[in-house]
Amino acid sequence: MSVLATATPWSGVSSLLLPALGQTAAMVGIVMSIVVALGLPLGLLIFNTSPRGLTPHTKVHASISWIANLGRSLPFLVLMATVIPFTQLVVNTTIGIKAAIIPMSLAGIPFFARLVENAVREIPRTRLDVGIASGASVAQVIRTIQLTEALPGIVAGLSLNVIAMIEYSAIAGAIGAGGLGYLAVNYGYEQFDSHIMISCIVLLVLIVQIVQFGGDRIVRSLTH
Repeated sequence: MSVLATATPWSGVSSLLLPALGQTAAMVGIVMSIVVALGLPLGLLIFNTSPRGLTPHTKVHASISWIANLGRSLPFLVLMATVIPFTQLVVNTTIGIKAAIIPMSLAGIPFFARLVENAVREIPRTRLDVGIASGASVAQVIRTIQLTEALPGIVAGLSLNVIAMIEYSAIAGAIGAGGLGYLAVNYGYEQFDSHIMISCIVLLVLIVQIVQFGGDRIVRSLTH
């Protein structure tokens, strides 16, 4: 009875849920802009400096691969705690949306870079050789062959990365960054508000399903 007594009336849930949804959307949107802007060229660089790439370079490939692997090796909660001094230095705070963007970006960039690398690796080498033989420059081959042919795989990886960032935003929100994670922990868990908890869970599941469904539809439309 005590749990039900402290639960937010269903009519009042939206007044808490909508601002939290906006905060989560802001976190994920800003982070994904950074992730795509930096992760896409990083993934192309990782592949093209490998032995199968357009400009093989063993030392460069080993260095950037090590950096990408380092960013993916730590669980997000550990990474978030580890980079607190760096976050404080960059945004002058360790709480809120601005503070969450730093560790989320550091986790998302290498993840997306590897997904881009894997998508480009699926392109048959003969197609790259044809582009080179026709006199195209490295930049032209990357733009007209690698990015074009790998686009369905890149979009699929983008969907996967967005879903991962939604999960990370919930973790970041649980320690003060706001959003649905903050709402679920501070209202749903600590205040035993079952209505808020159920609403946050349902909304997060719904968002992930929409992102995955939309991504799959786009991938099918791009596949040829």
